[in-house]
Amino acid sequence: MNQIIGTENLKGMSLKGKTALVTGSTSGIGLGIAKALAAEGASIMLNGFGDPAEIEGLRSEIAAAHNVKVAFNPADLSKPADVRQLVAATEAELGQLDILVNNAGIQHVAAIEDFPAEKWDAVIAINLSSCFHAISAALPGMRQRGWGRIINIASSHGLVASAQKSAYVAAKHGVIGLTKVVALETATTRITCNAICPGWVLTPLVQKQIDTIAARDGISVAEAQKRLLSEKQPSLAFASPAEIGALAVFLTSEAAAQIRGSSMSIDGGWTAQ
Repeated sequence: MNQIIGTENLKGMSLKGKTALVTGSTSGIGLGIAKALAAEGASIMLNGFGDPAEIEGLRSEIAAAHNVKVAFNPADLSKPADVRQLVAATEAELGQLDILVNNAGIQHVAAIEDFPAEKWDAVIAINLSSCFHAISAALPGMRQRGWGRIINIASSHGLVASAQKSAYVAAKHGVIGLTKVVALETATTRITCNAICPGWVLTPLVQKQIDTIAARDGISVAEAQKRLLSEKQPSLAFASPAEIGALAVFLTSEAAAQIRGSSMSIDGGWTAQ
């Protein structure tokens, strides 16, 4: 007879004693995820580019706010060796790697016949290949410890396309395919792999786009924001890094133990159209 699992076993778990690596976490979505995981007690390895003093401020702020260990590694995710070194550094400095969040990404917009080959290579390397290298390096330790969570930050563009974004759309579709394969290869373990697919998220980079539209077209920032959202996102509201962080935390919980290979949209209805 199958044992009935009590609801107490499905409650969210504390992440104390767990360690998370979040790539591209010095701003935007990645920072929101890092803060959310730290708030649940996880030690954090930050990664990304930016002003060293500002990054140190973020590192110390998160550590103090949540009484967790927080480290930083500036690995260049366009380089496979750097990605694997980042995983090794996380294990060495923080003791282990339990939660891997592949978030780092870049964008370039151009018609495909005008798309520079070097830009294509860079987008694929950072948005897709870095996920492969990080997962490949992290999985042995997760298997040894018998537990792990891999969360790939894909995009609405992993599910649908937009013109002028050939490399980004191809990479994010690839991330979703990779997610499914990893989920199947870990299906009988306590390791899960899933993708989160954000639509428009109000990050500093998106705010710059809004400000550019407002200045170019001589309209208010509020009107520029509405114009940007109305093209894709029916809710006419941005998702926030904190909301995506909360979804990532849920995917680490025991309640999400049988969510495997899923692509979870948080896009204000974008892909429902």
